[in-house]
Parts: sequence; C-alpha cells; structure tokens
Amino acid sequence: MSRGQYPSTRMRRNRNRAFSRRLVAENRLDTADLIWPLFVIEGHDMAEPVAAMPGVFRYSIDRLLQQAAKAVELTIPAIAIFPSIDAALKDDAGSLARDGHNLVCRAVAAVKSAYPDLGVICDVALDPFTSHGHDGLLDQGEILNDETIAVLCEQAVHQANAGCDIIAPSDMMDG
Repeated sequence: MSRGQYPSTRMRRNRNRAFSRRLVAENRLDTADLIWPLFVIEGHDMAEPVAAMPGVFRYSIDRLLQQAAKAVELTIPAIAIFPSIDAALKDDAGSLARDGHNLVCRAVAAVKSAYPDLGVICDVALDPFTSHGHDGLLDQGEILNDETIAVLCEQAVHQANAGCDIIAPSDMMDG
C-alpha cells in the first residue's frame, strides 16, 4: 500500500458526517454573535425603505420597538441605533446631538424600557446632525477638532444617560 508524503494525518473522517463537522469546526456563526443595525426616524407607525440598501428600513420609535422584539426573539444580543434626522432639524453645529431628548436618546430609552436585557449600541458622530454632513464642527472649511470633541463627549453622555450600553465613537477626531 502506497502512502503519500504529505499530510501524514488525513482528517477526512472528521468531515464525513454533520455531527463530526460541527465538533471539529473552528468557528460557528450564530444569532448570538450578531449586532442588528437599526435606523430610526421621527414619526409614528413608519417603516420607510432605504433606497440604497434593499430590505433595510428606517423605523419610527414604535416600529423600532417591534424590531427590538424580533431581536430578542432571535437571541440577537444587541442592536445598534442610527438616526436619520430630518434636514430641517439640522444645523452647522449639529446642535440636536447635544439635546438629551433627541431622537436617538428617546429611541434608546424606549428600547431599554421595553427590553432591558437587550444591548443597545449608539454611534457617537455629528454627521447625522450637521447640515453640511461632516463629522466635525467647521470654521471656514476647517474642522475644529477640540471643539468637536467637546460636543461628542456631551452627545455620548446623553446617550449613556438614556440607557445606551455601548458607546461606539465612529467620528474621526484626534484626541
């Protein structure tokens, strides 16, 4: 009987049945490994499709709670809440980010009230709140780094006070 040089151990027997493949698998992906990103908008009983992402919707807080219930049912441990702010509410300073009763904070409080064991992640960033769409405060086209950091800190405190479990700072500021 001829044997090849390499490999001296052949693991096919570990892969020929489903149970043995599961036993020797290095990684398993399960709903318990996921974070569900959800987009929130002002209004009531709304589910607005996101054109750029087929199958993804922006939900009013009441409908966001229905999605949170699905996350709990599916054993998804956390949701990440991203706001879609009406353009009429935005300004150059992203002032709404500094409001402890803004859309994100109200959504977080509602989710944590209904599903206290569901993890809630919030994005700390100014771009959803600024009329120019940048993540920082601007002065004649230049980012004001330190001033922006102060606003981001205030935003993060409001999110934490609303019940956010994880603060995810995606805003790209130095410091």
